[in-house]
Amino acid sequence: MSRFAGREGPIRLGMVGGGSGAFIGAVHRIAARLDGKYQLVAGALSSTPERARESAAALGIPRSYDDFTAMAKAEARRRDGIEAVAIVTPNHMHGPVAREFLKRGIHVICDKPLTATLAEAKRLQQAAEKADALFVLTHNYTGYPMVREARALVASGALGRLRVVQVEYPQGWMAAPVANKQAEWRNDPVRGGAGGSTGDIGTHAYNLARFVTGLKVEALAADLSEFVEGRQNDDNAHVMLRFEGGARGMLWCSQVAVGHENSLRLRVYGEKGGLEWAQENPTELWHTPLGEPKRLITRMGAGAGPEAARVSRTPAGHPEGFLEAFATIYSEAAEAILAHREGKSPPEGVTYPGIADGLEGMAFIDACLRSSRRNAAWVVP
Repeated sequence: MSRFAGREGPIRLGMVGGGSGAFIGAVHRIAARLDGKYQLVAGALSSTPERARESAAALGIPRSYDDFTAMAKAEARRRDGIEAVAIVTPNHMHGPVAREFLKRGIHVICDKPLTATLAEAKRLQQAAEKADALFVLTHNYTGYPMVREARALVASGALGRLRVVQVEYPQGWMAAPVANKQAEWRNDPVRGGAGGSTGDIGTHAYNLARFVTGLKVEALAADLSEFVEGRQNDDNAHVMLRFEGGARGMLWCSQVAVGHENSLRLRVYGEKGGLEWAQENPTELWHTPLGEPKRLITRMGAGAGPEAARVSRTPAGHPEGFLEAFATIYSEAAEAILAHREGKSPPEGVTYPGIADGLEGMAFIDACLRSSRRNAAWVVP
């Protein structure tokens, strides 16, 4: 049973990174607040102590720390210390920060990708497996109700044996040189990792395909490009996929696709039918049974099952989007954390990405890099 057994009220949450000007930090804070299951009480919001304190004061966070190690030690000693921490730093800091909190029994909710390198990901996996704490990775697109519905349809056999899986995530925001904080660390192989678009959005696409289909990738062949002069990490990738059981697929991720914003899309085709879902119309799932008209399944409409319903918040006709999907991951994590307090298993249906998903993502990036260096040769992830 957890040392937090018997604790009542919202889960006390800390945050590392995510200070002033950090987009993803704000997203995590909104997601944590949305369902009322967390209270943000501590943070080490910047590597610059003064900025960390200023950010904490602006956000009304009562306890500010100058660095994450001091925060982990102090919070573990407090009777009212944090039970979970959100990590929203650049990628190279995910591993060191997570290990400090995991070894003190504090649950970790970490932004993706898992780390900057595959070797670091494996070290973090070992730490997570030894810890008496949960590890949650925020592949937030798995939180959409219609993604849950698509997964349930595939698992039910509605599509039959799967044949083709197509997933893409094009953006256009880095089609020309970009000079801001978000682009700068992503183009640094040390802080962002060796993968550029593959790590930043390709891992989301890969995880989505894996989550919905349940199929493991046996081999891949990747062609990575750095189209913008001076860019050190890839900004476009075409990846051919061979799945277990004979299904074939393709993944395209790009940050130089002019005209696209966040155009994540998944298509799955089997012997008995096909599915199509697009993140920019997230409340709609198209299902086409073989030989029948295409059917539109909506979040709370006819055809939607319990998997979609249990992660929906608003009545039909009121769209739920990116922030709500992100909040679903936090809510699922909260259910698991509350169960962990009492030494119990999470309630039935609770699903969230974990350390294994993160390691798969890092293996995907590593395999893409190895393949591309060998002129898009087939490699095993």
